[in-house]
Amino acid sequence: MNIVDSSAWLSYFAGDGNAGVFSSPIENIDNLIVPSITITEVFKCILRQRGEDMALVVIAHMKQGKVIPLDSTLAIDAAKYGGDYKLPLADSIIYATAQKYSALIWTQDIDFEPLEGVKYYSKKKSSL
Repeated sequence: MNIVDSSAWLSYFAGDGNAGVFSSPIENIDNLIVPSITITEVFKCILRQRGEDMALVVIAHMKQGKVIPLDSTLAIDAAKYGGDYKLPLADSIIYATAQKYSALIWTQDIDFEPLEGVKYYSKKKSSL
């Protein structure tokens, strides 16, 4: 199973230098887990940059994967991981979700780099 971090979703939709790397887990819908917090982060960013219509199109694609809502068990686990690994709130929720579902996190967010079960790619600029 794969989880694509918000930074990787944004890279994919922007078509930047790492878009190709993230296309594999994003387009493999049957193995894609989508923590609900990533929908929040991506929608907010696309809404601000491109407007509501485009944000809704992006979210429709994300919702093709298995969306995992934040429940109390995940919230508690996220708090523990956040404290243990000094992760920001959204990252700790994503990491807790990955741990619960034994999923690999695909990201370009450096906060995840030292953690197990992560495929980290440094940010690259668009080739355009």
